[in-house]
Amino acid sequence: MQIRSAVHDVVVKDYVSCLSMPCRHTLEPVELRHLRYFVAVAEMENVSRAATEKLHVAQPSLSRQIRDLEDEVGVQLLERTPRSVRLTDAGRTFLEEARAILRHADEAVVKARGVAGKQELRVGDWSLGTGRMMPALLRGYQQAMPNVHVKLHDWTVDENIAGVRDGRLQLAIILFPLKGNALAELRFQELTTARVCLAVSTEHPFARRKSVPLAEVAREPFIGLTRERYPRYEEYLDAIFARTDDKPKIAEEHDGWAGVFSAVSAGKGVTVSADVFSYMFGDRIKLLRLTPEPERVRLGVVTRKEKLSPAAEKFCLCAKEVFGALR
Repeated sequence: MQIRSAVHDVVVKDYVSCLSMPCRHTLEPVELRHLRYFVAVAEMENVSRAATEKLHVAQPSLSRQIRDLEDEVGVQLLERTPRSVRLTDAGRTFLEEARAILRHADEAVVKARGVAGKQELRVGDWSLGTGRMMPALLRGYQQAMPNVHVKLHDWTVDENIAGVRDGRLQLAIILFPLKGNALAELRFQELTTARVCLAVSTEHPFARRKSVPLAEVAREPFIGLTRERYPRYEEYLDAIFARTDDKPKIAEEHDGWAGVFSAVSAGKGVTVSADVFSYMFGDRIKLLRLTPEPERVRLGVVTRKEKLSPAAEKFCLCAKEVFGALR
């Protein structure tokens, strides 16, 4: 979303002018798209991935926009390496303020639409985990808030977290990340937990059993998700198999769960899943209990820590009711 009003231009120009390092020339107005591009690259630490996975623009164009931004600011914001980029000290300061500007700009749009009777609630959705509950959640929310349009964004966990942090999303339903400081400055409200299971084809020898030891599972061909698009998938595998000497060996990777389940259904290997996902594959795949049973995964709502809008607060309450009924 781009806002080119005179008010916005003044806000951005005033911020940039206040940077401690001197600029080489008179600043031109910095547009919101420059800030959005910079935030995306800084968070993914890779220009190519930010261009293709998050911004959906050509990489040369994105690189040029980032260089233009650095020219306008007058300082280097990113250090380039052959495979990645990382923030300079000035870049870290600029990132914090860029996020704040983007958040305030998006909030201004939401408030303006609310006054005009066209309020929109932007929600990050993790459809694999919410597929069974989302229809009931949307129906209940529509009855409670008929003047609010919910716009769902079916993104990965990391994309949803980044969207909430920079203001593109007002909230998101995600799988709780296990490692790192992914939810810094954000609030996570648990909605439900899910049992981690083994997913196998109904023709697999394991399908005749009720449970399978993790040590045996680790020796099977394993179907997984690509690490480039789902970097947190590996941390869940590490946690599940932490107590076993043998670790799963990925025989095949897919860039989405539909591909993973199709490969498992075809008998090409096994994968770990959760009982809340069973609606996706009907009688094609059987879920088995793992021993020792891994810790349950957590599904919940992530928001910023400041006071939520009435529309966002009501959505959280509706989500708790729907997921609570599931329990």
